[in-house]
Amino acid sequence: MDEAVTGLGRAARREQTPRRRTSVVGVIGEVLITAGVIVLLYVVWQLWVGDLIYGAERNAEGTQLSQQWAEQYEAEDPVVAAPEPADPSAPSAPVTAPPPVLSEPGDGERFAVMRIPRFGSDYMVPMAGGVTRSRTLDPIGIGHYPGTKMPGEPGNFAVAAHRTTWGKPFNRIADLHVGDAIVVETQDGWYTYRFRTLQYVRPNEVEVLLPVPQAMDVPAGTAYITMTSCSPMYAMTERIVAYGVFESFTPRNAGEPASLQAVA
Repeated sequence: MDEAVTGLGRAARREQTPRRRTSVVGVIGEVLITAGVIVLLYVVWQLWVGDLIYGAERNAEGTQLSQQWAEQYEAEDPVVAAPEPADPSAPSAPVTAPPPVLSEPGDGERFAVMRIPRFGSDYMVPMAGGVTRSRTLDPIGIGHYPGTKMPGEPGNFAVAAHRTTWGKPFNRIADLHVGDAIVVETQDGWYTYRFRTLQYVRPNEVEVLLPVPQAMDVPAGTAYITMTSCSPMYAMTERIVAYGVFESFTPRNAGEPASLQAVA
């Protein structure tokens, strides 16, 4: 009997205890916390998880394009004479040829694959015309500045890519060493450039796109490559610019150039 009375007393006290009312401030607070969590998850996805996925996709697309060109060449010329064994005592020399000049690609039109041994053997990022985010930089990878020269052509072959997000093709642009190979593969073969120097400029310093970078009214007698991206990381206050000089063109019938060998 006592236990029953005690139980009834507890129930009565619970009924007398007022329920906590939900305030407007509390609802807003919960909404803001939820929104903050969603934003944090998006940032984590965009800057880390998404980058890993997008980067792998870019390299896979570049690899596929390279394989497609190799298969097309083999289909067009199935009988390729094997080269004679080289004399081990003789110094090796790259097989080069006059570089063919490509037509300028349309906006978002893929035309090449960039390969940089310093960034790893799996670094094979597609290149396309234009530098708009919606058509080229976000969905494809590396974009060619319209109006600048094409690979191997005297003048400035200027390209751009993200340093963070969307696979970040130029994330390690500051890690390049003098003399590193920057190879642009096309259907015809491989254009090898050698890295020379880095420069940091303001976003409005378009002189980096001149035929001779940063040199006004100077005719170009040499073929250059100019690679631009944002600096510092996760900001757009400056631009980091990598310059290279054209070294050679290796036709597809000669096989991959030695410049694609891994670096220490």
